[in-house]
Amino acid sequence: MTTRVLIIEDDPKLGAQILKRLTDEGYEPQWLEKGRLLTRAEVETYGLVILDLMLPGVYGMDVLKHLRASSDVPVLVLSARVETVDKIRALKLGADDYLTKPFWPEELVERVRARLRRPALARTTATAIGNLFVDVARREVLVDQERVDLTRSEFDLLAQLVAQPGSAITRRSLAERVLDPDRDASERTLDVHVSRLRRKLGPSVIIETVWGIGYRLRAGPGA
Repeated sequence: MTTRVLIIEDDPKLGAQILKRLTDEGYEPQWLEKGRLLTRAEVETYGLVILDLMLPGVYGMDVLKHLRASSDVPVLVLSARVETVDKIRALKLGADDYLTKPFWPEELVERVRARLRRPALARTTATAIGNLFVDVARREVLVDQERVDLTRSEFDLLAQLVAQPGSAITRRSLAERVLDPDRDASERTLDVHVSRLRRKLGPSVIIETVWGIGYRLRAGPGA
């Protein structure tokens, strides 16, 4: 596991603080003060990119889009933009995490540590869980070796659950990552998608309701 972290942040005081804190924690951070389109070879020398959005040079969302098109290196967005639409857009473009400013340095360090432990979790190409097979790259789902046709939202929802099998994922997190913010992105709409997904997958794949939290995926009987 590489401990190299790339910080892209134009605030000189904040950038210096992050650089020092990560260095003190044993990481090898490097700091860019403006946005630019990095080559794949440059990016993949790092284990994580910490990215501000309001950057001089190339805008942060464009940097994110370029990073995700060329690499699976995880990206933690660090931004003063607190609007839900900005968070959802960043996640849809491929951000792995989103932390708003101001923030506690301890929280940033813990998020860096957690992300470096599982750098490409959300983008695993193919996953088999019991009788369920999901290929994210090909957007293909098989249950008991039979193809299951899903809508875009149903597939994206399943992909989020498959990325963390056995773990409870909050309804809010799923709604933000899966639903279209320009339409009805409510948790109630998410529940409708979950109900339809359950029917299509059948009894050998179980999406459990975790009361007060959200949902988790596990293999069902006969898996």
